[in-house]
Amino acid sequence: MDLGIAGRRAIVCAASKGLGRACAFALASEGVHVTLTARNAEALEATAEEIRKATGVTVTIAPGDISTEEGRAAALAACPEPDILINNAGGPPPGDFHDWDREDWIRALDANMLAPIFLIKATVDGMMSRRFGRIVNITSAAVKAPIPILGLSNGARTGLTGFVAGLSRQTVKHNVTINNLLPGPFETDRLRKTMEGGAKAAGRSIDEEMELRRKTNPSGRFGDPEEFGATCAFLCAARSGFMTGQNILLDGGAFPGTM
Repeated sequence: MDLGIAGRRAIVCAASKGLGRACAFALASEGVHVTLTARNAEALEATAEEIRKATGVTVTIAPGDISTEEGRAAALAACPEPDILINNAGGPPPGDFHDWDREDWIRALDANMLAPIFLIKATVDGMMSRRFGRIVNITSAAVKAPIPILGLSNGARTGLTGFVAGLSRQTVKHNVTINNLLPGPFETDRLRKTMEGGAKAAGRSIDEEMELRRKTNPSGRFGDPEEFGATCAFLCAARSGFMTGQNILLDGGAFPGTM
């Protein structure tokens, strides 16, 4: 299926590994020229080189922390007029809300709510003037089914979801869509990190904990990041312009609701 986005330009945040990397690969495979951001410049360049060799598209990197003004400025300097924006940032650590102070909350909001909003603010007007834009925010299945130990993530990502719900109805008439992808358990470093506490409390190894969690998912497995990347690319397609303001859950059927 030709998604009709070859030659477009994209910024993909937190793209050195995990779900961001998968999205960058999927877009590049469709002929999109990608600008990658992440804090680790070495890992970022390694991913960029892999994408160049595999796809032949132009890949630029903008090392930095996307939750800061400097990090966002670097990304926008490398790609000042993106057609596609993939917002993504590592989630805040798990824990008990009694232990979180104001600074913990501010860090979570900066990374998982405010950074995406500021990047949207910096790019959406240009997209509307060019009559094409696709914005995808990688949030979390916890937006739909909150996970108690991920309270910082629950709060910050849900705030972003509420903001997008309003803005996406204003931009779509200009062929600019804004949607959210809500990942459940995917085989990433982030998943292993969130399982450390449960494994320790139960006296199990991380691998044992991971295997138990696989069995509890209706699919009997965790998601493959490539599946996630493919869904992201579909949302960015030329013919996806009638889908906006949606929260698309990819969790192997873990959420038990009808809607």
